Amino acid sequence: MGTDVVTCFLRRRGRVLLGRRSEAVGAYSGHWDAISGYAEGEPDAAARREIDEEVGLLDASTPVRTGDPLEVVDGERTWIVHPYLFDCGSGETTPNREFETVEWVHPTEIRRRETVPALREAYEAVAPTVESVHADEVHGSAYVSIRALEVLRDRAGTLAEGGAGEEGWEELAALARELLEARPSMAALENRINRAMFEADGRTASGVETAAREGIDRAVDADDRAATRAAGTITGEVLTLSRSGTVETALLEAGPDRVVVLESRPDREGVGVAERLASTGIETTLTLDAAAAHVVESVGCVLVGADTVRADGSVVNKVGTRTAALAAAREGVPVYVVAAADKVSPATKPELEHVSGAAIHGGDADIRVDCPLFDRTPAEFVTAVITESGTLDAEGVAERAAKHERWAAWSEESNPSG
Repeated sequence: MGTDVVTCFLRRRGRVLLGRRSEAVGAYSGHWDAISGYAEGEPDAAARREIDEEVGLLDASTPVRTGDPLEVVDGERTWIVHPYLFDCGSGETTPNREFETVEWVHPTEIRRRETVPALREAYEAVAPTVESVHADEVHGSAYVSIRALEVLRDRAGTLAEGGAGEEGWEELAALARELLEARPSMAALENRINRAMFEADGRTASGVETAAREGIDRAVDADDRAATRAAGTITGEVLTLSRSGTVETALLEAGPDRVVVLESRPDREGVGVAERLASTGIETTLTLDAAAAHVVESVGCVLVGADTVRADGSVVNKVGTRTAALAAAREGVPVYVVAAADKVSPATKPELEHVSGAAIHGGDADIRVDCPLFDRTPAEFVTAVITESGTLDAEGVAERAAKHERWAAWSEESNPSG
């Protein structure tokens, strides 16, 4: 038997929080660590307690994943490490006396620092994977695309530290293609992965790691700037749906009179969006997807995100977007799409993902169930596409699409069957 401890990774803007342990702690002083402590009682409760006590970020932290416990033997000591991953929003980091200093770093830095035992293995137990990217039906494409870049960055960092040569590039090329296939409807993921591979210096693992790091930083900044631009267009009451981090940020910056949120079936992520907006003091109404045409006449605009903006100007987004846009056009209500320019795709034929019919029907009747996750809104029903660089017109969309098509060339050049 060993001593149970929790190790909590707080993730913000693609980085995790590490701290160098001070002489005030009894073990591993001078070593880098995540947020950790003894798991006295229930590990989940201990994780929350340590985040609050050590860095004061509990209110800003949202649980993402819990890893399987790891047995770590260090000399005569045996630790049972319970790994956790939290997404951490804005908030001041206030380390207690257990840390000399803290830093937000890319997790690949864990391999390059003197850390407590098995910190790398603890991170890997909760890090994003191709499978988690594929399975995420709740977050928008901005969030999912950054997770995909993290998967690529983390593996590239491992290969770079191991001195991988040409075989390292081949492994990363295969991984990149897996990520592209995981979410074919998400242009942001496609373009951001393609750019990292296209710009990787020397087609090396270290080059991919650097390009993926830069891609993460660039993506977070682009989403923030797009949200700020969109906030300037919002007045009065707003209708939105699904879960887009960029849309939420825009709404929080704008402070509209009221936000009407469609529940966003099948996963009903709109419920969480409504709760978060209401918690900030914004008057918020949650309603049925089927009520979109009924409520749109009472709002000043519709504001949605996008999984993809096609080269023809049409928008692929969570199912229900097209219904809301058609109803808005009937009532003369403008429809604004806010998205980073990375969401523009060279393709015109949409890839529309579907989910299991069990999401809406679990009975035994012989019924064919169709449960689309996305739909396509034609360009004529979109008033404007707002990006970090401003509003894109048809010419601007075409220019971005051509640039993104060039980034995809890396795959053809390195495809062994091509």
